[in-house]
Amino acid sequence: MQGAMPVGRLLTPADIKDLSRRSDAAGLLRLAVHLALIAGAAALVWAARGTWWVVPAMLPLGWFLVALFAPVHECVHYTAFRTRRLNDWVGWVAAVPSLLNFDFYKHFHYAHHRYCQDPVRDPELAPPAPASLGQYLLRLTAINYWRARFVGAIRVLRGEFGGFSFVPERARPEVRRSVAAMLALAAVAALGWAAIDPWGPVLYWIGPVVLAQPILRAILLAEHTLCEESGDTLANTRTTLAAWPVRLLHWNMPYHTEHHLYPSIPFHALPAAHARLRPHLVHVADGYAPTHRAIVGGLTAR
Repeated sequence: MQGAMPVGRLLTPADIKDLSRRSDAAGLLRLAVHLALIAGAAALVWAARGTWWVVPAMLPLGWFLVALFAPVHECVHYTAFRTRRLNDWVGWVAAVPSLLNFDFYKHFHYAHHRYCQDPVRDPELAPPAPASLGQYLLRLTAINYWRARFVGAIRVLRGEFGGFSFVPERARPEVRRSVAAMLALAAVAALGWAAIDPWGPVLYWIGPVVLAQPILRAILLAEHTLCEESGDTLANTRTTLAAWPVRLLHWNMPYHTEHHLYPSIPFHALPAAHARLRPHLVHVADGYAPTHRAIVGGLTAR
């Protein structure tokens, strides 16, 4: 393993303190850029309404909407903004378009970090990484994602947390209320919008996120697949050298090993962290295509 050493010695305490400075200004600027991209893409859909061009126009809008997962992820770590409440508010609202509940995901993601690549305890490995071409294609369609969102929400509303052991007992009432509020907000928004514009929710929300969710599935699948199932963060996580527009839209999430090594480092400091950590990284991909070619190359034909 090139440059392998204990994680605690990769960066000095002074480095970590410097890189971990959080900023409301940086977070609000990135959020403003993200919202501007959504607004611009929505304008393209509006211009294409009534023509077949509306379908391709929906794809970038959908990508920008599902990429709100990036600020949700950052807010879960309380690194998107310096102000704690701002992380809670923005994270909760940004998760609604993909029906991903912020409070539920917070516990899910903490368990993922704590037990990363542990086949038994990492909730991201349920289901495990695709073992066949059929499983790979199913994962990319996001059918499993949407099933998990709807079935999981119903179970939480019923107070059934079997299989969700990562949600502590004390937090379950709060998560249940949060899921109920999310579904209520989504329903009110969709019904109210449809009353004004019957095709509005389909063209500007539901259709785009269904079309684009496979893009996010492909990005997330590359983060750990084909990496070691071990507790070594340098070996169980992959950094992807994505093009700058992808890094911009996904709040530097492609610097994923750096994030797992030091979750306290906010998105805007991850490029600097990468520059210091690069010699020690084990899995570094030149874009997402090479990783997916390797994944497909190791699959069975089933």
